[in-house]
Amino acid sequence: MDSLKRVYYVEDEPDIRIIAELALVQVGGLQLKMGATGETAIEDIRQFSPQLILLDVMMPGLDGPATLKRIRENKEFDDIPVIFLTAKVQSDEVRELKSLGAIDVIPKPFAPLTIADMLKKIYADWAAAAS
Repeated sequence: MDSLKRVYYVEDEPDIRIIAELALVQVGGLQLKMGATGETAIEDIRQFSPQLILLDVMMPGLDGPATLKRIRENKEFDDIPVIFLTAKVQSDEVRELKSLGAIDVIPKPFAPLTIADMLKKIYADWAAAAS
């Protein structure tokens, strides 16, 4: 499996989207497409074909878990791993999010200088385990 290059991120907070773009594109060298709502995710994912999806957990309208459910209803997206980003990182909350099908949960606020490397490692570990 290829190394991580293409990431799709659903995040409703404009300030966090700006930081994520700097962290993932400028620092991490990744291709990034972002959406502000879970409702736009399906069409964006279809058009962008990401290798990894990042989902904010708490969003108005369709929250992260509901967005993941909607993504998984599309069989064409079954093989795209999902990581949640959230401030809710108590062990039971992390366990719950992983039980929904996420491969990992990253705490917010994330470290802009290291998040791209963290995503690349999580993705590489996931890919190695999946093959």
